[in-house]
Amino acid sequence: MTITIGVHSSNPSLYHLYHLSRLGLAQEELAPLGESVVFHPYTNGVRTGELLSRGVIDFGGTGSTPPVTAQAAGHDIVYTAVSAPRPEHGALLVPEDSPVHTVADLKGTTVHLAIGSWQTHLIAKALDDAGLSYAEDITVVRSTDDSEELLRTGAIAAWVAQGAQLAAARRTGGLRTLVRTGDIITDRSVFFARRDLAESRPEVIEALTRALRRADDWAAANPRRAAEIAAADLGGSADDWETALRALPWKIGPVTDAFIAEQQEAADIFHRTGFIDRPVTVAHALAGAGADKAA
Repeated sequence: MTITIGVHSSNPSLYHLYHLSRLGLAQEELAPLGESVVFHPYTNGVRTGELLSRGVIDFGGTGSTPPVTAQAAGHDIVYTAVSAPRPEHGALLVPEDSPVHTVADLKGTTVHLAIGSWQTHLIAKALDDAGLSYAEDITVVRSTDDSEELLRTGAIAAWVAQGAQLAAARRTGGLRTLVRTGDIITDRSVFFARRDLAESRPEVIEALTRALRRADDWAAANPRRAAEIAAADLGGSADDWETALRALPWKIGPVTDAFIAEQQEAADIFHRTGFIDRPVTVAHALAGAGADKAA
């Protein structure tokens, strides 16, 4: 059997596992089980649940939001592992001289973010905590390459930046952090698989998780080289990428009750604000929950 691993640039563990494929980390872990490995690159992590359901990939990873929206869309997924919290992974930025000083001040403004990513979770929960609605109280627009410039010129009120873009924006100056990610959500990397694979071949899932941990260990030990790979592939400076990568925990652990509670809180907020159109029971995306409980 060949295990197909989905990979995109927004999940750093999978991204570096893919770029370290010359070292054979995944194949080395799976070969004793009689399995081979291929990677399926794609650009939008929000599609991970769909790709799993269609059988295009067997295993993938994203931030916190895509598995919730995957369940809401009826995709039968199983959580397999999660990263440690990533409190410095991103931030909601405003201009230094902005009249926006609290989340409540965002009411009636336009905010740029990567819609459908962990950034949706961040903004939805921050607004909910302030008594505002993601769907009703701000205008949400998908981030573009011009988002930072639009923020600096006052065309938008706030922008969620992450990774090397956040490092570059802070290095340039003139912006301040309105919301620190770690003050609102844990912002974990989340890994999930097709139910049939997760339930029938748990040893494969364990092997994949070991491979991800080895990739994380490499990135943690070689931040400059990891930054150079990302800069050459994705743009930006190696210095900014190194700043961003050094802020990540590079630690993957099991799916815990605390994590499920975090995801359920997000799912409830998403449903209440209309970001998803039906309620989701996150615990149904655990091994053994049953395929008839996908949502």
